[in-house]
Amino acid sequence: MLRELVADREIRAINDTAFAVTPTLREAYASGDDDELAEVAMGEAARASLRLLAEDREAAAVRADEDDPEHPYSSPVYRRAVIAADVPGATLRPDLDDAVVRLSAAVTYQQIASVHVDLAEAEPAVAKAVDVVDAADLGDEDAEFVLGDAEDHQLAWYATQELPFLLELM
Repeated sequence: MLRELVADREIRAINDTAFAVTPTLREAYASGDDDELAEVAMGEAARASLRLLAEDREAAAVRADEDDPEHPYSSPVYRRAVIAADVPGATLRPDLDDAVVRLSAAVTYQQIASVHVDLAEAEPAVAKAVDVVDAADLGDEDAEFVLGDAEDHQLAWYATQELPFLLELM
């Protein structure tokens, strides 16, 4: 998806779902400034990134069956990625988690403030978390522990103009 963002200069969130500091998120935390609440929203987005990686893993398995070693999914990279953007017109989603919003349009390159991506040393923990993210969502405590190992890795901050170079190195 990040490669498509660089190529197309915009990205459409899956199901237009994104994460933000919402009034409901503010209510859920008795204390915390905007930066702390933004970290909570980013954590939710990073967990959603695990779900996207799980979907990509399933797609890679199908492609591997087709014996296409040149396909970009033939050697998957397990790193969470979160795009931070200033996007007007987001709608609250009270039916989902406290930080979830729905976007009304694609996010343009100009709206992106930064991109946050796992470093290489996080890949083993992230790969394990991809395997159990669904179980953790259903309350499995062991799976939640595995997710915690991945979430212990801080996402690295990149300026938008660094994104093409980051993707080249991955």
